Amino acid sequence: MQTSVKQDIQMKYRQLGNSELRVSEISLGSWLTYGGGVEQQNAEACIHKAFDVGINFIDTANVYANGGAESFLGEVLQGIERSSYILATKVFFPMSATDRGLSAAQIRKQIDASLQRLRTDYVDLYQCHRYDTNTPLEETMTALTEVVRQGKARYIGFSEWSPEQIQAALNLTDVERFVSSQPQYSMLWRKPEAQVFPLCAANGIGQIVWSPLAQGVLTGKYQPGQAPPQDSRAANDKMNSFLREEIFNDRTLTAVQQLKSIAQDLGLSMPQLALAWILRDERVSSAIIGASRPEQVVDNAAASGVKLDADILAAIEQILTPVVQK
Repeated sequence: MQTSVKQDIQMKYRQLGNSELRVSEISLGSWLTYGGGVEQQNAEACIHKAFDVGINFIDTANVYANGGAESFLGEVLQGIERSSYILATKVFFPMSATDRGLSAAQIRKQIDASLQRLRTDYVDLYQCHRYDTNTPLEETMTALTEVVRQGKARYIGFSEWSPEQIQAALNLTDVERFVSSQPQYSMLWRKPEAQVFPLCAANGIGQIVWSPLAQGVLTGKYQPGQAPPQDSRAANDKMNSFLREEIFNDRTLTAVQQLKSIAQDLGLSMPQLALAWILRDERVSSAIIGASRPEQVVDNAAASGVKLDADILAAIEQILTPVVQK
């Protein structure tokens, strides 16, 4: 049995939908980390290490740390050639008691505020963080189109939209087309596979998946029957409640422990195995990781280019089928 863990990195890149953007297979996110959750020096080290290992795609949102993540990135990215990286942010969740949603007024206000915090003239990708049921879709899409045509964003995307909502946007005319979808997706959470993935693939929309490690569950660090460490994400109040109920349970944790022997035999870490599984699907343009230490960036980035044989994928399925959320 091999005990060494893959450390060599040959970052691969994929086209993001019908856009001209070629994004690294592993991208760096900033939810619960930068701008407040991680000490400044470590956060800066993670960004610089990401560039060192070939990550060219940084994802954030206005609501992360209530603007703090964007402000952090605006500071740390100064001095780095703007055309050398791809920057994405999002809009929807409340920034104040009155600032929320995807109305035209909010999109105009929030894109300018994001650009100011990020210290840039444009973002490469501007994403609807969720669907706004209180605003007509035509109003949202017209405002996003305005943002693109003003040069404030190169492309637009969405996160966690239903197939019906995606199709409704596709049916509109004289508006910019979405190029990206950002769903939750992992070995344990496969709900987008049935409808969202094929609909998007048929319409030139690439997948940028979040929580590919299932909020750390797929690292194997959580043991069944034991409380999560106090400094872990599973102990964080901001962790989604449905993850607690549907993924963070003894039955699932027991299954995940069985994956360790597969990873060891391949000379991979558990995160590398989970990320390689994600990237087996060509419809996925990039998997967003979160990192509080530069060593995590290196470990995760080494998953790029790893190919899992059919027998390995079958072994994974045999273990996880009873606990997978589809």
